[in-house]
Amino acid sequence: MKTRAITAFFFTIVMLGSIFLGAWTFTFFYLLLSLFALAEFYKLIKTAGIKPHMVIGLGGAAIIFLLVSGFHFVDINVKYLLLLIPVFSSVFLFELYRKDKAPFSNIAFTFVGFAFVTVPFCFYYSLGFLQNFSNFNFHLPLAFLLMLWASDTGAYLFGRKLGAHKLFERHSPKKTWEGFLGGMFTSLLVSAIVSYFFKDISPLIWAGMAVIIVSFGTLGDLVESMLKRSLNAKDSGNILPGHGGLLDRFDGLLIAAPLVYAYLYLLLK
Repeated sequence: MKTRAITAFFFTIVMLGSIFLGAWTFTFFYLLLSLFALAEFYKLIKTAGIKPHMVIGLGGAAIIFLLVSGFHFVDINVKYLLLLIPVFSSVFLFELYRKDKAPFSNIAFTFVGFAFVTVPFCFYYSLGFLQNFSNFNFHLPLAFLLMLWASDTGAYLFGRKLGAHKLFERHSPKKTWEGFLGGMFTSLLVSAIVSYFFKDISPLIWAGMAVIIVSFGTLGDLVESMLKRSLNAKDSGNILPGHGGLLDRFDGLLIAAPLVYAYLYLLLK
């Protein structure tokens, strides 16, 4: 428990620092974080005997993230998306030279890594530029993390004290409806506090953001649990002592971030 608390403290400091220290720090940090998370995904998949193209996948993920950041910093021309064509094509071509019984499993999981890890991190990163396409604003990324952490904390506390009705026992035996509702309560409470300090968005929109984060963050957690159970893995990795891997910490972001971005884009734009 002590190791877990120490890790959580320093992890929180680093996460908040990446947001408050400006656009370049935010960009560099989430580029690295998304790449480490993708590498963790590929390593986890390898335990099932599947061999995703890690080097090509990480290179492609870096290009995707840098193109997204380039749209915000220098209004990069859409033609640079063509850089992804040789990257994606090479996944198929390199598989020709492998002697593997399931080549398309290797190909498929290379691309699944983009969809499951890279794209959600890009959407979360883009929240920092949603209100003004070329100027970084930390309000949305910070609020997202605060609501997500509040949801996790509330779900744990309420679930531990009041949990009786299983939410989705097949994939996560410890999750309960009481915990889910407790997470919803704490996240909505945080959204109200956020709306008091950040008045550029209405309290109702902040509350809607909290509802999406709790609902789809919980589903993201369940999806990641489903992945680990299918591979007989307890944790996605061991980079965070006492907490497991990066995917264990950011599973709520993976499904929620794209939906939160779409929700806010439609309302704020």
